[in-house]
Amino acid sequence: MTKARTRWPRQRDAQDPAPSEDGTGSLAAVRPTELETCLRACAAHSGKLVAGLDRRRTALAEALRNLLATHATLEQTPAASSPAPLLRRTSKGPAGPALILGDQLLDPLLAVGNKALDCGYEDELKLAVLVTDTVLTQRRRSRAAWRLRARVLEAMGAESDAVEAYERYLALTDDDGFGIAARTAGLRAGAERQGELLRMLERDCPEAAGFAGEPVTDTWAEGLALHARGDRNRARSRLIGALLAQERSGAPVPEIQEALAQYLGLALEAAGAPGSGGAPRTTAGGEGAGHLTELIALYAGQRRTRMRGPVADPTFGGVEWVTLGEFRNHIAGKSICLIANSQRVGAGSMGAEIDAYDLVVRFNSYRIDPAATGSRTDIHVTIHKHGFNWDREVHTRLVFGGLSGDWKYSLRNRLVPGAQRYLGDESLRWPLRDIGKVGTDVWPSIPTSGFNMLWLLDHLDVSPRLDLIGFDFYESGAYRLPAAMKMPITSVHEYTSEKAWVMERALSVTDTRIRLR
Repeated sequence: MTKARTRWPRQRDAQDPAPSEDGTGSLAAVRPTELETCLRACAAHSGKLVAGLDRRRTALAEALRNLLATHATLEQTPAASSPAPLLRRTSKGPAGPALILGDQLLDPLLAVGNKALDCGYEDELKLAVLVTDTVLTQRRRSRAAWRLRARVLEAMGAESDAVEAYERYLALTDDDGFGIAARTAGLRAGAERQGELLRMLERDCPEAAGFAGEPVTDTWAEGLALHARGDRNRARSRLIGALLAQERSGAPVPEIQEALAQYLGLALEAAGAPGSGGAPRTTAGGEGAGHLTELIALYAGQRRTRMRGPVADPTFGGVEWVTLGEFRNHIAGKSICLIANSQRVGAGSMGAEIDAYDLVVRFNSYRIDPAATGSRTDIHVTIHKHGFNWDREVHTRLVFGGLSGDWKYSLRNRLVPGAQRYLGDESLRWPLRDIGKVGTDVWPSIPTSGFNMLWLLDHLDVSPRLDLIGFDFYESGAYRLPAAMKMPITSVHEYTSEKAWVMERALSVTDTRIRLR
């Protein structure tokens, strides 16, 4: 724990880029940016990306190529061919015509921002901020841009600015399908606990105040050197002073977190805690065992709340886990219909027929219009990545996800207490892959929530009637909650293969219903 880190704590200084030009110092404040400036930056960044093993940068390079190709195509489109061009030029202003951000360029530009965020590197994060500056300069009410901006600011460690941007997003939407409110609450609670932890350290070591105004890196290095020589009391005042200086200078949250973790590790070693590598000590001025436990509890608490947000009811309303075998018993002998989120359902009038089934299964961001869709939902099947309809009361909720850790994280953050009686356990997490053992060599694409559920019901084979309502594999378009309508029909799924699998097993097919049992 005493080894020097390659990236020591630092504080913001004059060499750090100015967050904004509006005098607020807030990264959440939009820096007015012309589209042409952003496109030039994207072209320059594209030229810097070379083929390599980093799949995230490879994905960014592809998004940049798509953006630049789309822009080039729009620029070449004759004005007469489109009465309302999606990329137009205005003639106002002495500086010459400015590009206007139209719908056809908006999605590729946001895709670049998202891929840049996925990379996580400093240059890419700056590019993502530039993208959101550009979009929000012309589209101040773009929910996607505000959410992207908040995520980027959070990744940069500008937590208070990220909260501000998240709140701008929440003010523009009625459906918090991405769990932003809980995310914001978690960031706020985490910051409060971090402040409480630092105040406790400050109170317990008054000498640290004398070092809080000194350069962070130098003070931290001096503290580490003193600790290595066994002068733990003098080391403690300098290390805590460096932590206070970080906080006061507005250092990025990840850097403060890293420094806190290292300090607590050194304190555990000095106290001779089991597994720390240090011998038990009783030297005055150090952290006592009870006090150190309190500090660690605060550190763990703020980390936990930042990750998942406050959890008011850890039992989630007394929800009961349901295993694969128990789920089979729940559905055995019952007629089941699966309702697609398609315009074919939304424009229809099958509500009464749908509600007549024993069990009604709906997916993800389903939308209810009783006359068209029916009003009942017995089983809600959803991917773990978003939280649409998790607050709707259902008998059973099945949450699908390929990675166990991500799946568990989503359950902790998105599950609404009292909104479900039964919740599928890990045996039901990823049916096609985990139950069916169907690998990517047989089924290369990621299965949709609908296909995972359909495969599961077909595999269990305990339902006398199994019908698909409105399953046209998005040929008629999507019918979802308004907040989800702008989400693209993702390309990671292979709808053609899923359709072929269904049709091979269909007993009868009409425009609205496919019968499998």
